[in-house]
Amino acid sequence: QVQLVESGGGSVQAGGSLRLSCTASGRTFSGYAMGWFRQAPGKEREFVAAINSWGINTYYTDSVKGRFTISRDNAKNTVYLQMNSLKPEDTAVYHCAANPSYTRVKISPDYWGQGTQVTVSS
Repeated sequence: QVQLVESGGGSVQAGGSLRLSCTASGRTFSGYAMGWFRQAPGKEREFVAAINSWGINTYYTDSVKGRFTISRDNAKNTVYLQMNSLKPEDTAVYHCAANPSYTRVKISPDYWGQGTQVTVSS
């Protein structure tokens, strides 16, 4: 089992920045690819970003490219999502997720965090 706990959400104005963190426990963190997903009210959960187990490869959904950066610190068992130039449409609950496979983490993660709320006002 892998337990994931997100933090860092909050309310910001459009154009602002937030950094989300997700700390993992339970298994060897460096053995897992990590991802971020989000779910806005009334919408399905959508993939945002992923990073492979050693932090070499990253992948983003088109709507956040150039604005969001995913990174990880395996010594701290933590994955981050730096979000800049935030827009009202980024408002959602953000969840981190884990899977041993970099391919599968983007589609069907094995483990999920509870989520952290991000609200962007115009």
